Amino acid sequence: MPRPNVLFLMTDQQRFDTVRALGNAHIHTPNLDRLVARGVTFRNAYSTCPVCVAARYTVRTGREPHTTRVFSNAFSDPVAGQPAGMEERCGEFLARRMRRLGYRTFGIGKFHTRPWDQDLGFDAHLHSEELYGSPDQRARDAYAAWIARERPHLDYIEALMGERTEMYYMPQVSPMPAEDTVESWAADRAIEQIRRCGSDPWFGFVSFIGPHPPFAPPLPFNRMYNPDRMPNPVRGDRDTDHMDAFLPYMNHAIWAEDINDSHARVLKARYYGEITFIDACIGRILDALDASGRAEDTLIAFFADHGDHLGDHHAWQKESFFDAACRIPFLLSWPERLPTGAQRTEFACLTDLFGVATGAAGEADLRDGCDLLGVAEGRAPARPHAVGMYGEPGTACFKIMIRDARWKYIFIANGGREQLFDLAADPEELRNRAGDETGERRRLRRLAVEACRVPGAAAALDGDDLRSFPFAEMPRKRIHQFDASRGVRGFPVRPEDVAGGRPGRAG
Repeated sequence: MPRPNVLFLMTDQQRFDTVRALGNAHIHTPNLDRLVARGVTFRNAYSTCPVCVAARYTVRTGREPHTTRVFSNAFSDPVAGQPAGMEERCGEFLARRMRRLGYRTFGIGKFHTRPWDQDLGFDAHLHSEELYGSPDQRARDAYAAWIARERPHLDYIEALMGERTEMYYMPQVSPMPAEDTVESWAADRAIEQIRRCGSDPWFGFVSFIGPHPPFAPPLPFNRMYNPDRMPNPVRGDRDTDHMDAFLPYMNHAIWAEDINDSHARVLKARYYGEITFIDACIGRILDALDASGRAEDTLIAFFADHGDHLGDHHAWQKESFFDAACRIPFLLSWPERLPTGAQRTEFACLTDLFGVATGAAGEADLRDGCDLLGVAEGRAPARPHAVGMYGEPGTACFKIMIRDARWKYIFIANGGREQLFDLAADPEELRNRAGDETGERRRLRRLAVEACRVPGAAAALDGDDLRSFPFAEMPRKRIHQFDASRGVRGFPVRPEDVAGGRPGRAG
C-alpha cells in the first residue's frame, strides 16, 4: 500500500473552544468543521508547556521539556548526563526523520527556533517569523523578502502582522490586503509545494502566525463579528485566578492590566476574525489537496501550540494551566483509515504528534508520546492522565499540572500554592477545591512528584515532595517589541526625536 502524505496545520494561540462544529455558535469555521466531519477530534488535548518556543520544540522532537530543556520561551542548560545538542538529547527532528523515511518535506511559516534559521531537516523551509532582530534577518525571512521583492510598495511597513508593544491587545486591521498577508502567503506556498510533490509521498508542516496577537485581521474579516454578540470573559475570584503571580505580571507586561468587558468583547471579535481568515486559508489548502486526488490517503493533523486567556481568569496571553491557555483544538483526518465524525475524550498532547507522523509513515516512533493513531482506531491504550510543566524545575518559576478524567491539580512553586478543580462540576475552573478535597489533592500531588522523577525535572523535588519557595510578586516591566531590523527598539526619550525635530516630517 502506498504511504500516505502527512500534513500538519498549526495555528498560534488558538483556544480549544474556537471551532463551530465543536460547540461554539459564535464563530464561523467551515473548513475546520470540514476536518471535524472527516476525521477524529480529541476533545481533551493539551499543550504540556503552553508557550510558543517550548510547544514547538515538543512537536518537532516528540519530547517533553525536561528533555528539550525548553520550559518557557527561554532555554535551560542540560542537566548532568544530558548531551549538549538538542537532537543529541531528543533524537533527530521530525522533518529529518520523515526525510529518512523517504518523504519529501516542506515547512512553511513560524518555527520560533534558536537560532531563528535553525536547520530542522526540511527539504524546503520557508520561514515567516513575527519579529526581525536585524536587517539581515528581515532580508532572509521568506515572507518579508517576498514583500520586499513582490510588493515593494508595502515594504515600508515595520510591523507586517500588526503593531505590538502597547498595541498587543488593541483591536487592529491588518496593514496588508488579505491576499498579501502572511497567512495567505503561507497558504499559497503550501499549495505550490503540494502541486510540486506530485505522486511522491510528502510531509508538510504549515505553521500560521495567527491568531497570536496583535489581533489584526484583514478586510473584511476585521468587521465580521459584532462585539455586542460576543460573550464576556469568564472570571473567578481574583485571589484564586491570580494565585499564579505570573498572570498579573504578564498582564502588565503587555499593557493588558486594565482591559474591561467591552474592550474584551471587541478583542474577541477581532480574534475570531483572525481565526475565520485562517480557516479560509486552510480551506484553500484542502481544496488543492482534493484537486491532487490524494485527499483520501493524506493524514492531516490540525492543532495549536497553546491557547489565550482572552480575559478569562483576569488574564491575557498564555503560560498558565487554566484550560483557556493550555487546552487546544486537536483534529486528525485520514479518510482512508481513521473513523469520520468521531469525537474522543482520551487525552492527547503535542508530544503525540511525532508518533502520529512516523506511525502514518509505517515506522512509529512514539518517544515521550502515546500511540494516538492506535487510540483513534481503538487498538492502543490512552494515557491515564495528562502532565504539564512550565518554568525550569528547581526555580520559583516552576509549575506543574496533573489532569485526569475529572480533576485538575496545579502546583505553583512560587509560594507552594495549589489549585484543584473538579472539572465535572466546575468546567470553567472557578472554585479551588484544594482546601476541602484533601484526598484528591494528595493523590494528584503524588502523581506530580512521580512525574518529576525523570532526568531534567528532578530539581523540582525536595526529597519526596515538590519543592516550594517563599511567595514573591514578580517585578513589573513592559515588553517592547518593535522592528529592530529598522533600528527601532523602544519609545524615544523625546517625542520630537522620531520626527527629527520637524513636525510633520519623519526623521
